[in-house]
Amino acid sequence: MLYTFVPVLLLRTLVAGSALSIMVACAAEPAAPTALAATSQPVQSTAESKVVPPDAEPAQLSFAEWRDTFRSEALQAGVSAQVFDCAFAGVTPDPSIIIADRSQPEFSRPVWQYLDGALSKQRVERGQRLLAQHQATLDDIEARYGVDRNTLVAIWGLESSYGQIMGDKSVIRSLATLAHEGRRPGFAKSQLLAALEILEHGDVSADQLRGSWAGAMGQTQFVPTTYNTHAVDFDGDGSRNIWSSSADALASAAHYLQASGWNAGQPWGFEVKLPDGFDYAQADNAIRKTVAVWRQLGLTGLPPGTDMDEATATLLLPAGYRGPAFLVLDNFRAILRYNNSSSYALAIGLLSERFNGAGRVRASWPKGEQPLSRSERVELQERLTKHGFDPGRPDGIIGANTRSAIRDFQQLLGWPADGHPTQELLGRLRAEP
Repeated sequence: MLYTFVPVLLLRTLVAGSALSIMVACAAEPAAPTALAATSQPVQSTAESKVVPPDAEPAQLSFAEWRDTFRSEALQAGVSAQVFDCAFAGVTPDPSIIIADRSQPEFSRPVWQYLDGALSKQRVERGQRLLAQHQATLDDIEARYGVDRNTLVAIWGLESSYGQIMGDKSVIRSLATLAHEGRRPGFAKSQLLAALEILEHGDVSADQLRGSWAGAMGQTQFVPTTYNTHAVDFDGDGSRNIWSSSADALASAAHYLQASGWNAGQPWGFEVKLPDGFDYAQADNAIRKTVAVWRQLGLTGLPPGTDMDEATATLLLPAGYRGPAFLVLDNFRAILRYNNSSSYALAIGLLSERFNGAGRVRASWPKGEQPLSRSERVELQERLTKHGFDPGRPDGIIGANTRSAIRDFQQLLGWPADGHPTQELLGRLRAEP
């Protein structure tokens, strides 16, 4: 594709003189030509004319310079100049996005507190009403995608409080801000390009493309790339509208779960009880056994009969060996594809059962346990590394590598090797020479 460059001063004059009319035109008729789209082409970045000493530190591009560079990339990827210019008309960085991106809570809620909020009486009762209200639509979605309706409504409830809290920030502005100076600019730029593709497709106009500060959109909080690959027009109106069409939003979530390995007719998992002397190191995401094998290892609380015996399951101890235990199956893993948090996936599973009066955890949570703060989790990782274990980069995230390192240290101490980070464990590491 060939580009014709116009002088920067001329473009700025055009933008200044017609910015308001451009934004109105873009909002009203996203596919219609505008004066700017008809006359402007990629502007040569002022960065190209700067003379930089060879030993100087590379300076970050200004937002205008970054936008001009990204414009060329977007057009090369197939986004029209008209769509790009309409989307970026008047867009400036949003300081609140950077604050949100760089703010990491020092303390995180323990899983039982998270579940208390996720499974609130109000959320359960509203979900029950909506299950009845949308019964016919949910019948059709289940028939097409094979995904359990209760799970879809649970996702709807947790993601956007059933469409009440979807975020009201411009997705283009949010992602442009993050792509320019966020912590993960590459990811943000890929999402921004996908958002422009949504506008190119014509599902919504730029002023309707709104979502969370991180760019998640609609009643089911899809990021733009997921929208492009899995959003569907289920109500048949010609657009994939996950913002105002609950049918489109729920069916899109079902399509995504189906593609993520949802197994129709299987539960997400079930609470189990472990036998005395159990090897807690078996509670590892990488360890999968059939339900029949777990039964042979002495777990109780499993479904009666043999229908589930060939299903593969993982043992989950969300609060360590002192708390409840769950066997989780393929559908739990599909929910993790939606949000890679075991607390989230557990909340979806339990909420889906609460709609039918079940979903109560029988075992007690260790509520006297004080969770580690983020700085304490980083310290834990650093001390594990110092003592010859490998938790990975100290980032405060307790992932697979950190849990494996914790298990190794717990086994060295002769403790139950559940891989769970505790104040007691950190105290022991501090006491080590």
